[in-house]
Amino acid sequence: MAKKQEAEKELAAKNAELQGADTKVVKDTEKIESEADSKLIDEIKSNTWITPQGDFDWELDEKAFGNYSEAERNKLEEQYAGTFNQINQGEIIEGIVVSINNKDVVLNVGFKSDGLVALSEFRDLPDLKVGDAVDVFVESQEDANGQLVLSRKRAKTQKSWEAINDALENDAIIDGFVKSRTKGGLIVDIRGVEAFLPGSQIDIKPIRDYDIYVGKTMEFKVVKINHEFKNVVVSHKVLIEDDLENQKSEIVAKLEKGQVLEGTVKNITDFGVFIDLGGVDGLLHITDISWGRIEHPKEVLALDQTINVVVLDFDDEKKRIALGLKQLSEHPWESLDTELAVGSKVKGKIVTVADYGAFLEIIPGVEGLIHVSEMSWSQNLRSPQEFLKVGDEIEAEILTLDRDERKMSLGIKQLTPDPWKNITERYPVGSKQSAIVKNMTNFGVFVELEDGIDGLIHISDLSWSKKINHPNEFTKVGEKLEVVVLELDEENRKLSLGHKQLEENPWDTFETIFTEGSVHEGTVIKVGDKGDIVALQYGVEGFCPNKHSVKEDGSALKVDEVTEFKIIEFNKENKRLVISHSRIWEDQKAEARIEEFNARKKEAKAANSAVKKVKDSVEKSTLGDLDVLAQLKEQMEGDEKKSK
Repeated sequence: MAKKQEAEKELAAKNAELQGADTKVVKDTEKIESEADSKLIDEIKSNTWITPQGDFDWELDEKAFGNYSEAERNKLEEQYAGTFNQINQGEIIEGIVVSINNKDVVLNVGFKSDGLVALSEFRDLPDLKVGDAVDVFVESQEDANGQLVLSRKRAKTQKSWEAINDALENDAIIDGFVKSRTKGGLIVDIRGVEAFLPGSQIDIKPIRDYDIYVGKTMEFKVVKINHEFKNVVVSHKVLIEDDLENQKSEIVAKLEKGQVLEGTVKNITDFGVFIDLGGVDGLLHITDISWGRIEHPKEVLALDQTINVVVLDFDDEKKRIALGLKQLSEHPWESLDTELAVGSKVKGKIVTVADYGAFLEIIPGVEGLIHVSEMSWSQNLRSPQEFLKVGDEIEAEILTLDRDERKMSLGIKQLTPDPWKNITERYPVGSKQSAIVKNMTNFGVFVELEDGIDGLIHISDLSWSKKINHPNEFTKVGEKLEVVVLELDEENRKLSLGHKQLEENPWDTFETIFTEGSVHEGTVIKVGDKGDIVALQYGVEGFCPNKHSVKEDGSALKVDEVTEFKIIEFNKENKRLVISHSRIWEDQKAEARIEEFNARKKEAKAANSAVKKVKDSVEKSTLGDLDVLAQLKEQMEGDEKKSK
């Protein structure tokens, strides 16, 4: 019995030794397809125990079953290890599909154990079958369960990044599948890596519907890679441009000025239209679309419209082509009525109004300029918008006509009588008139006597008494104003008017009232840097310089303060009054000092007379009397000096 137990232990040890190397070899030997592996397994089988079908023969131990020498053991281990491939973590290897179930795909990679990859990683291979070769990424040689960990997704991603980088470095073309639309462009799947295709890089022409590209496989060029954020930007447009560049050279080489070509409207802008001439674009400027005036090209043309255009100019180097459409039709000036001449009346529609005038379209493509000065007989030029607006249908008179230069100037004021005719009879010099204020400037007021008759009232002719800094202090636009005709220049159409002349010059009267040295009461209405403006009686204003506006206590005059002023200067021609408040109290003090001086002088004179009388009446005087008299004389002389 003991011998039987020892045999069982030895048998178990041998079995463990064989299975410890790789249990999978014994279990899955029937799955090994190579002849070399099959021969090796047969050799291993010939040297290993085989469980008998009947009772175990315990006598086998005596035949040295399972007892290997060191050399035999090393040989077996080398043979066993030679059946496996060397696999390193992080590399991409090829595996053979050996089985597929509902969850995983089993791959033989020539390692000790097969690898498992989730079936979801093979969604792009719906026809996957046993025996197919696929690339996988070795994530780990052995996990916690002793399983080889593989990933097809990482293998695809790594290979895709390598292919994308190679495409960028070598400027190569790479295929991609357009997955979806996003803001500003499309998302492209390039071998499992998502790339961004900007809308501007889809085609050379603007794309209005991105959705038509979704679900398509297209060719691209990699234009940018951000390795930090794993972002890829691709372009399909550059492939088209490369092809078109050769076509452009061929097309431009065949171009000639005046050549008529057929093209398709590719893009419409405010300044013109881009025409696709079959591989090269030309610009049809807005001014070359129609002989008539248009506000926007879309009034005449539409996208994808096929039209004939003529080549006006081109640049071989810059591949720029200037096209024309209106040049294919006769110029409207050629069909203009030959009977039209200067002085003729024409009718049309206003198509443009500018600051300097308006354009009247007589027939499509033929326009005449109505300058603002030809809109009204008034010399006070106003804005053209006050007379005309776009769309107005009016009649005008031809002032100039140049058929060679295709220019025409028109006038509408000529359709009404000239108001300056016989002006001297209606507005003689000295006559009083009523006018309406139309405009004001720093130097005067422009008024209108009637439509077309304007005159100027200079600022100095507004008032006799008030000093006016700006006409808006005196009147306002739209106000009615009585005037007197001062001067009339019929030849130059100038009329000088006055308002103050309606009254007599009050300064003739003021000259007798505000005489120099006279004192008047006034109110300070404004305090300035150089002096004060003071309102005197009769509406007259006087100017009080700063040195003359100091009060007796040393303080300055204030606004609305009422006090007396002395006239120190009166200028009738310049209507100027210079006044002083300080001069009043200064003169009063001077007069007081003079009166005091005269009183002291009078006293001194009286004292001298008294001394003289004493001298004359005293014949003899004592020494003491002489001393007293001497002292009295000195005192009187001192008083006299003080009084002086």
